[in-house]
Amino acid sequence: MKVILTEKVSSLGSVGDMVKVSPGFGRNYLIPRGLAVVADEASTKQVAHMQKLLTKKMEAQKEAAAQIKKKVEGVTINLTKKIGGSGRLFGTVTSQELSVELAKLGHDVERRLISIDTPIKNLGTFNVKAKLFKDVEAVFKVKVEMDPEQVKEEQEKAARRAKAKKEEAEAAKNAPAVEAAAAETTETEE
Repeated sequence: MKVILTEKVSSLGSVGDMVKVSPGFGRNYLIPRGLAVVADEASTKQVAHMQKLLTKKMEAQKEAAAQIKKKVEGVTINLTKKIGGSGRLFGTVTSQELSVELAKLGHDVERRLISIDTPIKNLGTFNVKAKLFKDVEAVFKVKVEMDPEQVKEEQEKAARRAKAKKEEAEAAKNAPAVEAAAAETTETEE
């Protein structure tokens, strides 16, 4: 079954593309949701008219994508995460999370448009792409930092460990003197 897309469908193509799909997918999903129309002989005039409308719609969407690109390009998102003992994050940074963070900054980018090349599982700065439209991509940075509360806890633990080691070292230094004093007291008692 051939259909003409009236909306961008990520797995098929952009607005105005004529694609071949399975009949069930076209009848049960694309056409009822208004994502496509049947491309048959009965609707050729309608399709030609729709092509003009779709071209205008595509131009408008591309212009909107270019505007979003200007806003998003170069933005840095700061995330604070808890990390495990190995220095890795608990879980990964998701496209949903990035979409929410971009929305907080005033940039409306759908989660499905955000492409994370390699999973973000460590601390550091990473480049992430947002594929806004065909040939329109915005690159922004994601900076993952350790949770400040966890940093404070780790510093406190390190201070306690250092204090315990210092006390052990002092106890080890004083141990021969204590043993000698104990030996003297046992000799004087006899």
